[in-house]
Amino acid sequence: MPTLTSRGPFVAALTFFGSLAFAATASAATTLTVGKAAPNADPIIPVDVGQKLGIFQKHGLDLKIINFTGGGKMATAMAAGSIDIGDGAGTEMALIAKGVPMIAICETAGPIPFIGIGVPYDSPIHTIGELKGKKIGYSSAGSLTDWLVKELVRKQGWGPAGVTGVAIGNGASNIISAFRADLIDADVAVTSLFLSMEEKKTGRLLFPVTRYEGNLASGTLYASSQIVKSNPDAVRAFVAGWIETVDYIRAHKDQAVKIESAVTGFPESVMAKDYDLTIGMFTKACQFDTESLATLKRSFADLKLLPSAPDMSKLYTEEFLPK
Repeated sequence: MPTLTSRGPFVAALTFFGSLAFAATASAATTLTVGKAAPNADPIIPVDVGQKLGIFQKHGLDLKIINFTGGGKMATAMAAGSIDIGDGAGTEMALIAKGVPMIAICETAGPIPFIGIGVPYDSPIHTIGELKGKKIGYSSAGSLTDWLVKELVRKQGWGPAGVTGVAIGNGASNIISAFRADLIDADVAVTSLFLSMEEKKTGRLLFPVTRYEGNLASGTLYASSQIVKSNPDAVRAFVAGWIETVDYIRAHKDQAVKIESAVTGFPESVMAKDYDLTIGMFTKACQFDTESLATLKRSFADLKLLPSAPDMSKLYTEEFLPK
């Protein structure tokens, strides 16, 4: 019977060939560069969660994640061939119609509970009806938040002069300054920001915009035309990894909140409340929703993003979804 000593070379050989097998597996992993349209928007950060948990690695992918400050910049990087996958919102589908070489491959979220209307902490406003005639802030002209102000007026039937929209830019400091200077009575921004302001008593969330707005593909994944042509299996693997990540987030609130807190910089107490508001927005299988597509088509016209209404069927594909 062989002794431990006599088995040494055999074990060493196994270790050596095992190391070669691991190296071959690691080198076989496909590298994808993923561009995020925003660093910490709720429907976008699952890619960070999946990367942190090793889920995308399990699907044979090595992700390089890049943060952008807007869907337009993400699309510019896509056009330049700098990224393979875009992680953004349905609004970027208008850019496909303008010629950006990419295709929407997954509706990750339909409704938009991660954006809300907030007011100063001590504001007398407590209902949607009390916003009539008020000054409401948004980030910039032609932005999603600008459109959501217009949608509030349209859905409530208040007429063109129902509220006064005020462009104030992004960020807590801009909102707080505008509140204190009485430049605005309310603002449209991410819910996590207002939840954070509540803890500091500088502002509070009045309600998520889902109070009046339905599905609009608030989260959408894109693949570059190049990666679709050169490695469609990598695109399928990414979508599969995304779906598995969202399933994990649904089932493991505490762990998800910890990772999301590290990504956004907001405390876990804020992200736990935000989780409860937003977890229901994620799709289960990445399929595109009819209501989302119709709303997007109308928004492109409202915001004058395109000269005419596009054929939405040419802007997305479900080819890469699980069968």
